Amino acid sequence: MDTLAMHISNGIINGPVAAIFAALALAALAFCVMRGRADLDDRLAPMAGLVAAFIFAVQMLNFPIFTAGVSGHLLGGALAALLVGPWVGALCVAVVLIVQALVFGDGGVAMLGLNITNMALLGTAAAYLLIALLLRVLPRTPAGLAVTAFVSALVSVVVASQGFVLQYWLGGTTDLGGNLTGLAGTMAFAHLLIGIGEGLITATTVVTVAKVRPDLVYALRALKPVTPAPAVPVAGGAR
Repeated sequence: MDTLAMHISNGIINGPVAAIFAALALAALAFCVMRGRADLDDRLAPMAGLVAAFIFAVQMLNFPIFTAGVSGHLLGGALAALLVGPWVGALCVAVVLIVQALVFGDGGVAMLGLNITNMALLGTAAAYLLIALLLRVLPRTPAGLAVTAFVSALVSVVVASQGFVLQYWLGGTTDLGGNLTGLAGTMAFAHLLIGIGEGLITATTVVTVAKVRPDLVYALRALKPVTPAPAVPVAGGAR
């Protein structure tokens, strides 16, 4: 627990729980593939590759969180959800996590299901739910899009961290002496600070893309603004 890393290493969670989450992650990714096929077009397919490559590159850059004694990096769930949608976005983040585990040893291979569940599935889902809400409330200006990106990215990081807390409660290999609440609080605080960095990177990237090519931002295309219903005229003489 000293490093508070989101990339879970081998041995932190026991085998049975890791196997259950591996099966859940595999089923969820298969569902994302089926749903994502409907979204793929000439714009989304190359954009998905660019998003995965960008997330992979930026995750290599760590920024220190001095007050928490840790360093953080982009998770990418909100960024992917905004640019390529929740289904393809989850697949992009999952591909990055798989490559990192197999090639760079970042996160245990046996823990892949846990890491994919937290960062690719929970993080992306939480981000897109907030995006869908905020884009219907805030104006679709650069400022409104920046706020949407920042808030959704920050919340997605904290949600992903609490996914780890749940998994540790189910199958953690070290006895915390009943101090699971302390673990949850520590993870939430550290990743709240990390989420601020994530939010700034996400907001800057998405607003930059939207200013140049707004048609490449999936959320702006897919989430239509709410239009008020037309007023129904009252017939003359009606009582």
